[in-house]
Amino acid sequence: MSRTLLAGLLLLSSSCAHHAAAPSSSAAPPSAPRAWQAPLYRDHPLVGRIWDVAQGRFVDEPTLRESLRAARFVLLGERHDQPDHHQLQAELVRALAKDARPALAFEMLDTAQAPAVADALAHAPGDADALARAVDWERSGWPAWSLYRPVFVAGLEAKLPIVAANLPRAQVRQLVKEGPTALEPALRERLGLDTPVPEDEERAVRAELDRSHCGQLPEAMMGPMALAQRARDAFMADRVLAAATEAGAVLITGNGHARTDRGVPAHLARRAPRTAVRSVGLVEVSPDARHPQDYAPLFDTARIPYDYVWFTPAVPEDDPCAPLRKARPQ
Repeated sequence: MSRTLLAGLLLLSSSCAHHAAAPSSSAAPPSAPRAWQAPLYRDHPLVGRIWDVAQGRFVDEPTLRESLRAARFVLLGERHDQPDHHQLQAELVRALAKDARPALAFEMLDTAQAPAVADALAHAPGDADALARAVDWERSGWPAWSLYRPVFVAGLEAKLPIVAANLPRAQVRQLVKEGPTALEPALRERLGLDTPVPEDEERAVRAELDRSHCGQLPEAMMGPMALAQRARDAFMADRVLAAATEAGAVLITGNGHARTDRGVPAHLARRAPRTAVRSVGLVEVSPDARHPQDYAPLFDTARIPYDYVWFTPAVPEDDPCAPLRKARPQ
């Protein structure tokens, strides 16, 4: 396999789960009006509403904030290029930091960048743009800095510790090539990578990888790529556990990593089984899905894999598989 193809495969769009579920019988106050930036489906009946998955009911924003404050670990999901998701994350970070100082961890920063983050915070405390320059955000491969800036500003204004949470890409590449032995034994044991994955979970992850790579991911790469995904989830849980302050920690991450069934929350539950964890999926509405339960099949699960779902308008999205279909011989 060429280096170019391998590099492309490693850029997992691991966090783009777009939808969620449960029975929608209970009416609840709609969310406060806001100026949405995403242009699509703003008049959808679910836009702005928050669904409590366990209770099967809508809740208002104060109820959500109260529930999140009661948790030690909070995961705020996103579609990476969705401006409304980052605005909502920033609002929730400010709410959680009102009377406490949890660590604020980011999937978008990996531990190889931690020294640059520390240096920026030491020399330009409170300057979000200086931090972006220090980690060379423009060439990082993440969406525009302007999208993420509100979340970093919210954390820095509250003087929260900023934590690089992701596994460095060089280590991810090693994992894909060499398997779990690419990591030192102590870390491998903490991450639980030697423990077999349940068959149904393995099948679901492989199916998701196949879809996200337009059916072009070689069968031989399925296992290594699934391992890399699992390792990133476990590593981010490890970082959150290590970096938590007395007030706990908040992780900013893609919706895929925020899944309670097999994402970071599942690893937190394994490592700290009696600790309260809350996961919020920020989910774009679809015109054909008018009720929360309509979104469940899109996760390939019987129940939505978040504690709460906050529905938003959608941004246009190009079909990443279209060029491949066009190039296919007829």
